Amino acid sequence: MIAERTIRLFLNPMADFLPKPVHVQCWPILLEFCKLISETKGKTDSLYISCRRTLGSLLEAPRAFCGGGDGGYSSRIQNLVVELFPFVKELAETTAEGLSSETILPIELNEFSSFLMGMRRAVREWMDGGSPIPKSLLYNSSHPSYEGWIFSLHFIFLELLGKVDDCLKKVESFLTGKGPVQSDARWAGWSHILVVLTNVHSFSKIYEGAPELLHAVLVNRRSSVNALIRRAKKNENLRWLLKHRDVVDFESRRSLVIMLFPEGKDDYEHLHEMLIDRSQLLAESYEYIGRVDAHTLHGGLFMEFKNEEATGPGVLREWFCLVCRAIFNPQNVLFLPCPNDRRRFFPNPASSVDPLHLKYFEFCGRVVALALMHKVQVGVVLDRAFFLQLAGEIVTLEDIKDADPFLYMSCKKILEMDAELLDSDVLGLTFVREIEELGTQRAVELCDGGKDIVVNSKNREEYIKLLIQHRFVKSVSEQVSYFARGFSEILSNTKYLKFFFNNLDLEDFDRMVGGSNSIINVREWKSHTEYNGYKVKDRQICWFWKIVEGMTEEQQRVLLFFWTSVKYLPVDGFGGLASKLYIYKSSDSHDRLPTSHTCFYRLCLPQYPSISVMRDRLQFITQEHVSCTFGMW
Repeated sequence: MIAERTIRLFLNPMADFLPKPVHVQCWPILLEFCKLISETKGKTDSLYISCRRTLGSLLEAPRAFCGGGDGGYSSRIQNLVVELFPFVKELAETTAEGLSSETILPIELNEFSSFLMGMRRAVREWMDGGSPIPKSLLYNSSHPSYEGWIFSLHFIFLELLGKVDDCLKKVESFLTGKGPVQSDARWAGWSHILVVLTNVHSFSKIYEGAPELLHAVLVNRRSSVNALIRRAKKNENLRWLLKHRDVVDFESRRSLVIMLFPEGKDDYEHLHEMLIDRSQLLAESYEYIGRVDAHTLHGGLFMEFKNEEATGPGVLREWFCLVCRAIFNPQNVLFLPCPNDRRRFFPNPASSVDPLHLKYFEFCGRVVALALMHKVQVGVVLDRAFFLQLAGEIVTLEDIKDADPFLYMSCKKILEMDAELLDSDVLGLTFVREIEELGTQRAVELCDGGKDIVVNSKNREEYIKLLIQHRFVKSVSEQVSYFARGFSEILSNTKYLKFFFNNLDLEDFDRMVGGSNSIINVREWKSHTEYNGYKVKDRQICWFWKIVEGMTEEQQRVLLFFWTSVKYLPVDGFGGLASKLYIYKSSDSHDRLPTSHTCFYRLCLPQYPSISVMRDRLQFITQEHVSCTFGMW
């Protein structure tokens, strides 16, 4: 009893209180504890499980196998794979049984992950590099480097992959309606499948050819995988699935990247409160968002406009749309719209006229990231050249087509021009870029001695490459850097920035931030609207939809914004909103305008006596300045 109590004292405070370098000396002791206890008390003993669990947590440390100058380190690492193998086998069997019975405990899955991580590191050490075990070694027992565990460990991987495939097949039968009736309890029982799949993914990195086997399962069961992703709880470890672009659809990619953001809190203690004057919208929003520690924004936002009663999610959605419209307004010189798509923006090279412009770019990065985190479509999108820089990608000629169609066409003509004609210096071009800013012109050399280098048929591709780099990369590098910094500060880990943009297409990002730019489908709008106090065939309701059908597209958007504080719908239309829309019968006089409760997507419509009176009232509220004044909450 004294020995067991002493061992538990050794286990519990160790990870929290002992310095990390000491962990390297602790895990071999725990390994011996596990061996001794399993031999004497068995593997179901609670003390054995505690020792094994603590051993697993220590193996997660990046330098867990570091020898620290110990002369016996090399001999220890040679046997480490063999010593860890029984634990991996044991936990893999537990996981396989749990998959069949749908009774896996999260703590067991975490423990399996820890030992797999330790095993992968040990195998890397054993392989003296980072490469996986080659196929030539897997079935060749006569190979001088062959070890008995190599085949056994690979067999465990195949068995576990097969179990996961069986589970995904079961999910598939539910999706096609061939299985029993779906239920929330059933989906909850399957919630562990993606976590096991993540362990299998980790396992696959040990062997050459194993990732391809895993990918084949993912492709064959893509419908099940996507269904599970859409229902998954936040888990940053699932981000590896984004690499499989031919498997995960847009909805799944959106779910996976949203997992890279903090989980906002609903309780008021963690909310960042903002009280903003509409007349000072941009300046005061900057003070509340741009000048605070980024971590204070991770808990969530509470928004209220001065001298207005409305609060809640609807007002927050409205604020996001209004502040983004202000940020990207060309009059504020931060961004310029693309000539052929006025919703698409790129940084303005001349933004330095505002001494705070870089701080505002950081603020803008935060706002766009927060809009994503709160799942608000703000109606603006980024230019491709801007997006690619955030992803750390190279900008090419085809990427500038939207931002500067004139420059794009000019460059295309230079590339297609007859070589002899170009070499005759008919264009009179040198490696210099002429820049016009705020009414003044200046020349910038694209390379050293550029003014003396004539553009010809041999160097025209290099000229265009340097021209594009200067125009779209060098001239706005600071602006992009500060935007990226602000965006990354809202992610749960700032290191995820390039991963985030690398694993989305620009079109994905457009959908998530900009929403749909398609014409509003009034028939779909009607089908997603319910009534309280009115009936669908009441004359006021018939008048209402007849008036809406006769509105311009912009009037429809403003009405929708007044009603819901959503101006640009999600890409899946009204079905992508958080709930149905509602029209409530209002007891107000027909002299009054309609009111709205945007948090609940509720429009309060007085019982107007005629269609002409109703049309007058609705046309009044579809004016932009009126639509930004909301009802009670």
